Amino acid sequence: MIFRHPLKVYWEDTDAGGIVYHSNYLNFAERARTEMVEALGIDQRALADNGKGFAFAVRRAEMDFLKPAKLMDRLEVESKVILAGGASLSMVQTIRRLDDGADLVRLHIQLAFISLDGRAARIPADMRATLRALVSER
Repeated sequence: MIFRHPLKVYWEDTDAGGIVYHSNYLNFAERARTEMVEALGIDQRALADNGKGFAFAVRRAEMDFLKPAKLMDRLEVESKVILAGGASLSMVQTIRRLDDGADLVRLHIQLAFISLDGRAARIPADMRATLRALVSER
């Protein structure tokens, strides 16, 4: 399954030349992952506040910059789960400009499921089943 999240580039996202500052693509990808998890019915706030406290943390992020996004561009972040393990999740995310369909940035993200004290933890079985149902080919 592919999840798509639309967004728009604002001044706060750009450098003085109106080009998206490179680290902001990580923010765009994070927003899309958050929206995807919420759309699946997973309440991240409740997960963190359940007495023990758990969260997904980025363990590895690899980015390929293909073309720049500019001020006021309308973008889409496409998110695909490619592996849902016992304590980790691997995704490919593509940030695309909507007006011409150009791929701008491709990210390979590995997330670890951790307790809030930083230790690896097993993803609960029901959540893991939900995430595994999303797995798609690269």
